[in-house]
Amino acid sequence: MKDAVDVAFVVAVGLAALTASGHAVIYKRDSRSAAIWVLVIWILPALGPVAYALLGVNRVERRAARMRGGMVRHRTDPQFPPSEPGTHFTPLARLVGQVVERPLLPGNAIEPLVDGANAFSGMLQAINGAQASVAMSSYIFDEDGVGAEFVSALAGAVQRGVEVRVLIDDVDARFSTSSAVKPLRKRGVNVAVFNPPLVPARLHALNLRNHRKILVVDGALGFTGGLNVDCRYWKPEAPDQAFRDLHFRLRGPVVAQLMEIFADDWQFTTDEALRGPKWFPPLAQQGAVAARAIEAGPDEAFERVRWAILGGLHAAQRSIKILTPYFIPDQSLISALDAAALRGVEVDIVIPDVSDLPHVRWAMFGQLWQVLDHGCRVWGRPGAFDHSKLMVVDGAWTLLGSANWDARSLRLNFELNVECYSVELGAHLDGLIQARISGSRAITLADIDARPLPLKLRDGLARLFAPYL
Repeated sequence: MKDAVDVAFVVAVGLAALTASGHAVIYKRDSRSAAIWVLVIWILPALGPVAYALLGVNRVERRAARMRGGMVRHRTDPQFPPSEPGTHFTPLARLVGQVVERPLLPGNAIEPLVDGANAFSGMLQAINGAQASVAMSSYIFDEDGVGAEFVSALAGAVQRGVEVRVLIDDVDARFSTSSAVKPLRKRGVNVAVFNPPLVPARLHALNLRNHRKILVVDGALGFTGGLNVDCRYWKPEAPDQAFRDLHFRLRGPVVAQLMEIFADDWQFTTDEALRGPKWFPPLAQQGAVAARAIEAGPDEAFERVRWAILGGLHAAQRSIKILTPYFIPDQSLISALDAAALRGVEVDIVIPDVSDLPHVRWAMFGQLWQVLDHGCRVWGRPGAFDHSKLMVVDGAWTLLGSANWDARSLRLNFELNVECYSVELGAHLDGLIQARISGSRAITLADIDARPLPLKLRDGLARLFAPYL
C-alpha cells in the first residue's frame, strides 16, 4: 500500500511540475523569467509548482481583463478632423493612434502649472466657477490641509446645483487615516471608491490601482498631471519643504477624451453612465497643440504608455529630456535609451536627490549604470522630493501625465497620459527641464562605481524586486 501511495505522489508531483513548467514556457513574456521558473520547478518538484502558482502566474492582467473587459466604453464623435503632424513625428503619431485607438485632435491649449501652489489654486478656482458639472479622479485625496479646501469647494458646487462626481482609489480610501471619502460624503458629494476588494483580506487591488489624476469642469476645462490632493504638496508655512510636481490645464477638444476616460471609470465603479451636454458639451478649438489622451491599464489598454514612450525614444533625432520620480525602466526601455544616446541623441534624465520611497531609490541606483555606461546623462535634483513626470523629445513632442518610469505604472496601474505635438509647448517644457538640469548635480558612472560594497549589494537586491515596486 505504501509503495502505491509513493508512486501516486511521484506521479502527481511530476504532473504538477509538467503543468507548471508548460504554463511558464507558453505564457511568460520574458524568456529569462520562464527559464528561471522552469529551473526552480524541476529543482524543487514538490514546492516549485506551488511557488509558481502563487507567485509566477500573472493574475493581475487576467483580473483586470475580467474586471473591465465586457464594459461598453463611451466615445464622442470628434468635432474636428483628426490631426497628423507633418514632421518626422508622423510615424510616431500613427503608432500611438494604432495602439490607443483615439484620434489626435487639433486646436488645444495646454498650460503647465508648476508645483502645488499654482496647480491647486487653478483647480480650486475652476471648481468654484463650475456651472454644470465637475468630474474629479485622484489616486490620493486626503482631507488635511489643501484637501479640506477641495472638500469645501466640491460641497459648495453641489449646493449650487452642479453635478459633482469624485472617484478615489481604494488604496487611499482603505489605508489612509486622512482620506477625504467620509468628509466628502458627509458634505453631500457623490464620491465612489475605485475597485474595492470584496473582503478586506483580498489585497489584489494593490496591483490594480487607479493612479489617474483627472479634473474636468463643465466638460470644457481639464486638468491632469502628477499631483495628488495631498498636503505634502502644499506647505504655505514652509514652501521649500513641499513636494514638487507638474500639473497641466487643458482646453480644447482633447478635454472630451479626458472626460471619456473618467466616465468609463465612473461607470465601471458605480454603473452610472455620464452622458449628455453637462458632461460632453460642444468644444471649440482653443489653441495650436495637437493632443491625444492615452489611457493605459492592465486590462485591454495594457502597456499603451510604454508603447508611446518607446515610439518617442525611437523617433528622437536631437534630444530626449525626462523628468521622473521613479526611474526603474525595463530592459527594452533601457536599450531604447542607450540606442538613442549611441546614435548621437542627447539623453537627459532628471531624478530627485531625495525620495519618498527609499527602497525605490535603492533599486534605481542598482541599475543606473546601464544607461550611464552608454552615454545617457542622469541628474539629481536637490531639495524637496520632486514628483514631476514629463518627457520631451526634440523640443516638439511632449508626453505628460500620471505614469512613472517603473513597472507598476507601465504594467499594473490604470494611468492617464497625454501626448502633445507642438514646437511652442515643447520648447517651453524643454526649457523648464533644462533649468532644472542647471540646478542639479550630475550623477556619473564613477559615482555609481564608488559606492561601498554594502550599498551596492543593498541596491542590487532592491533591483530584483523592480517588477513589483
